[in-house]
Amino acid sequence: MQEQMCCDGFTTMAFYKVICVTTVLLILLLPESESQLSICGLARLNTRIVGGQTAPEGFWPWQVSVNTILGSQFCGGSLINNQWVLSAAHCFTRTTASNVQVFLGRQSQQGSNPNEVSRTVTQIIIHPNYNPSTFDNDIALLRLSSTVTFTDFIVPVCLAASDSTFHAGINTWVTGWGTIASGVSNPFPQNLMEVQVPTVGNRQCNCNYGVGQITDNMLCAGLPEGGRDSCQGDSGGPLVIKQGDRWILSGVVSFGRGCALANFPGVYARVSRFQTWINEQIISNQPGFITFRSTGTDSDLSVTCPGLPPVTTTLPPTTTPPTTTPKPVVCGQAPRNSRILGGSSVATEGVWPWMASLQKNGSHVCGGTLVAVDSVLSDAKCFSSLPVASDWTVVLGRLRQNGSNPFEVTMNVTNITLSSLNGSNVAVLTLSGQPTLSDYIQPICLDSGRTFAVGTVCWAAGWSSGRGGEEQILQELQTSIVDCGNASSSDNICTGNFTLEQGDSGGPLMCKQDGSWFQVVVLSVETNSTRARLTREVRADNIQVFSRVNRFQGFLTRTLGTLLSPASTNNSTDNSTTTTTTTTTSASDNSTTTTSASSTVAGRGTPAHSSPFLFFHFLLLALCLQLFS
Repeated sequence: MQEQMCCDGFTTMAFYKVICVTTVLLILLLPESESQLSICGLARLNTRIVGGQTAPEGFWPWQVSVNTILGSQFCGGSLINNQWVLSAAHCFTRTTASNVQVFLGRQSQQGSNPNEVSRTVTQIIIHPNYNPSTFDNDIALLRLSSTVTFTDFIVPVCLAASDSTFHAGINTWVTGWGTIASGVSNPFPQNLMEVQVPTVGNRQCNCNYGVGQITDNMLCAGLPEGGRDSCQGDSGGPLVIKQGDRWILSGVVSFGRGCALANFPGVYARVSRFQTWINEQIISNQPGFITFRSTGTDSDLSVTCPGLPPVTTTLPPTTTPPTTTPKPVVCGQAPRNSRILGGSSVATEGVWPWMASLQKNGSHVCGGTLVAVDSVLSDAKCFSSLPVASDWTVVLGRLRQNGSNPFEVTMNVTNITLSSLNGSNVAVLTLSGQPTLSDYIQPICLDSGRTFAVGTVCWAAGWSSGRGGEEQILQELQTSIVDCGNASSSDNICTGNFTLEQGDSGGPLMCKQDGSWFQVVVLSVETNSTRARLTREVRADNIQVFSRVNRFQGFLTRTLGTLLSPASTNNSTDNSTTTTTTTTTSASDNSTTTTSASSTVAGRGTPAHSSPFLFFHFLLLALCLQLFS
């Protein structure tokens, strides 16, 4: 009896020890349920703005090459967590998982790829409603044979959440190793290619392909004139959009009529329509979903063609549509700018929110300023006499030419209009849409003949390769208004001397008056030693003579329409508050989107190994150790 009690006691204690050790091991060995939002969509090596060219290594670290087991590439894909790839259903209707191998971190299809890893595929899940005749629901998931380790060259992409909105004209990027034109192979060594194309609304796309061909599960992108597109061999690959510092997978390459044909944009599976299905297939370590929000009015809603149903807005019978009057856009407001005197020559984010970088072939050429909700002002010398608008893009909200710019927006240019006065001239670039105004993107007021007294402090700003360090940060230069002397004219204004370089052309000379910033001059840098000095004359007494913006008022009014007005000075306190609230709200919205994108997953709770859970783990381990003591 004594011995039995002893044995029973030992057995109970041993049982508790086994249970305790087993529990701790299970907790430590269970896979993390944390989503990919802490890492997805971050391409540290990517500084791409415009293109249609070979993609440098590491620019698109989620890009997957889908190959046969014998090594032949036949489709693309996107890494969405450490063990799953998203691709197109039509790539896998005639193959099995055992015949598929994928490569991650790959740059070229021939030659050495030091950053790549390969995995076989253990499972292919084709969407159950995939229609091979119409390509509706053209999406599939590939489960890799083992997990991959993330590096600068292998990173999962974020996915567009179900409540994302994509208006027409949004810039997107498509990547792949497919043919570079119908029937034209990607040349040796078949490097990964990239191309930038704007989204096309589904109504317009239906008109292009035939009403009924484009479903809500599809997304279109391409230029009306053609010339840029995905092509054969790119199927299943990514179409991504950048929001803040995150790249979001918005489409999966699906089909198109030919490649890069005019009026036939590429068609993609709309990723946001498949969030629920993807999460149903990937139970643990689910992909990171981010809501992409388009702002303003979708121009696609006004598209009509024979057979296309009219746009209908369904409201509950008792609901009266709210009547709201949008606040007028005012100019010259810079909530993050406290410039008065002195200060560093290096600008900070949001200080000059109207600054624009005019880009051609991915490189900064000239500066400019946002002067209307959809127009940028620059120097005519930046362009040829007959400029091609599609060659240019405009970047707003930018601080660094090299490096991260979380608040920037890239816009296509649809038209370039040059003034034609004798002497110096200006250019107006019409943008493909209206950027969302925030603390970092605001229009500047244009001088229409105001008086700026001698001694008024003014600023110039611009980018040039010779300043701003390795990142080429926006530089600001302080000067002041001086008497023009014998050069006095209503068309001229004079300042103390300061140095301008080629990249500064098109930028502004800015002066503040009555609480608003006004652009007084469009800066122009002459490279010809025999310059006419009509735009900027440097006299022997170090006084610079500039042509004023109001010299072009007739041209600007015809091109822009009614010029924006500054906040009213009749009730400056109220208007200042209103303007600040407007821009702060816009910035707050963007901030909220970014914050939620980095901390929330639809249908997901607290990460399994968050701080409270770690505390519980250590407490349980301590209790177990006590049993063994």
